[in-house]
Amino acid sequence: MATLKDVARLAGVSVKTVSNVVNGYSFVKPDNRRRVEEALAATGYRPNLGARNLRRGRTGFIALVLPELSIPYFAELAGLVIAAAQEHEWNVLIEQTFGTLAGERSALEALGPHLVDAAIVSPEAVSDFQLEVPAVLLGEHEVDVPISRVGIDNVLAASTAVRHLISLGRRRIAAIGAHPQRGTAALRLEGYRAALEVEGLEFDPSLVVPALNYHRADGAAAMNSLLDMKNPPDAVFCFNDLLAVGAMRAAAERFVRVPQDLAVVGFDNNEESAYSSPSLTSIAPDKGAIARAAVDLLHRRVGVEEAGVENVQTPFSLQVRESTAP
Repeated sequence: MATLKDVARLAGVSVKTVSNVVNGYSFVKPDNRRRVEEALAATGYRPNLGARNLRRGRTGFIALVLPELSIPYFAELAGLVIAAAQEHEWNVLIEQTFGTLAGERSALEALGPHLVDAAIVSPEAVSDFQLEVPAVLLGEHEVDVPISRVGIDNVLAASTAVRHLISLGRRRIAAIGAHPQRGTAALRLEGYRAALEVEGLEFDPSLVVPALNYHRADGAAAMNSLLDMKNPPDAVFCFNDLLAVGAMRAAAERFVRVPQDLAVVGFDNNEESAYSSPSLTSIAPDKGAIARAAVDLLHRRVGVEEAGVENVQTPFSLQVRESTAP
């Protein structure tokens, strides 16, 4: 394998100049930089990232702690975090907690500077923890530690979804996904209620159906319970796309037409939502912006003794598809 000396010899410069180019330093003469880059390409030189990280006192890894990779939102987000981390020469270790208190505590207690430089955490159960490395939270789960976080305005997003349904003339709108431990669920329920109030519709608690998990089967079971009502809903807002896909399946099995008889909106805008039948209207968080913001926050904090708490709010949009289209 080519070494820095090989590159320097071919480029006709010092080893230090080659090192400066490889490490991205700006104070290199343009002509020298060009010659080094040509020599790097010609020799096929690859930097020894392990040795570089050792000199910097870093591991070269960050942790990504997520509830469940079988949920497409988290799987898609993981891929985007990996891409963003590569820009900072970080590899990503992914830990799956299943959203349980024991799983989250076990994952967080294992993280230390011997293993990772920093961590991105999406908690659902744990509220009090100590980390020896810089960390960023995803979402709105309440924790008792001062920590930066990245997310969207879930109240406004949910309100946007429900007001879209109201704009279609729907008046009996159900909500699927209430959960006592999920901070995002509480905020989405708040947005659901706010939209009803703004539009002059009465809140009916019988139309709010909880979901222990956010899988397709949970959405189907919740939809069946709503369709068993004497006066079933004419629209439903689901707190994630998998719940919505399950709800639409249950409706189809009972010959309830979507969107003619029942309009459906999901949340997360997973790839599946564009290919379901009918395709699913969904709230679309900018997942790329979430991943980049979280990684950038970590990058600014690594090696910093005291960094202030930052809350970064990323954009979202409503992606209208066939499940609500007239």
